[in-house]
Amino acid sequence: MTALREELPKGRYGHSADARADRRLRQVAVVCGVALAVLVGWLGWHYLAGAQVSGQLVTFKVVSGQAVEVHLEVNKPAATAGVCTLRALDVNQNEVGRRDVPVAEHRGQVDTVVTVRTTSRATAAELVSCKQA
Repeated sequence: MTALREELPKGRYGHSADARADRRLRQVAVVCGVALAVLVGWLGWHYLAGAQVSGQLVTFKVVSGQAVEVHLEVNKPAATAGVCTLRALDVNQNEVGRRDVPVAEHRGQVDTVVTVRTTSRATAAELVSCKQA
């Protein structure tokens, strides 16, 4: 009438090797995820903290075949000196002029107009970088 079971019920008496492997894989994934989050956070903080001097090219005007006038806006801490690099480009995007502009004023925001001399007629001006001096 009643049938007796000859096998033990599955999952009742401990975990299989697959379950242990899954748990181990989950632990490794969590550790890697936390390490990646810490790395991304550190890189973001380093990027934001390291960018103390920033600049923006507001406008440029080609004044002659040998010069470009550039209006530059620089944001920095008041006690920090900085240097911004500008370059002038011709119609084929070749560099025809470059100038490093020192920004040593004791204000946080500095607006300045500088002239970049060129070897031939420029069609564009570009802010390459700004950094702490």
